Amino acid sequence: MRYLLLSLAVLAACNPTREKTDTSRYEVISEKCFVLREKHSTADSAVNAGRDSIIRYLQQNNFPARYVQKDSLLFRRANALEVEIVLPTPRDAWESNTIIVFDPQKNPLFVNLRKGTSQVQQYISGQ
Repeated sequence: MRYLLLSLAVLAACNPTREKTDTSRYEVISEKCFVLREKHSTADSAVNAGRDSIIRYLQQNNFPARYVQKDSLLFRRANALEVEIVLPTPRDAWESNTIIVFDPQKNPLFVNLRKGTSQVQQYISGQ
């Protein structure tokens, strides 16, 4: 449910006036990649297994990893829209291992580690 609300907030934050946005507070992302938090929890083996499986799949499909240090991201889409994302403080191991997939042609995908690679396959194939 939290990911759904976060996704809706991201879609509502689209900003077509790129040149007016002060980007000093953000990590700006405009290339195809997937984002991981710089610091993640390694306490839960189920989380790690899911995370590692998704990372391998993304890398096999030419999505490079990008580790972010800030919790505020600015994603620039190919159509000049900007999506501002503020990552909440993680409450558990699942949230501290958040993966967000970016393709400039699409909206960002917030990966649910519990669902495995199927959601990423759909995102990449465009279904």
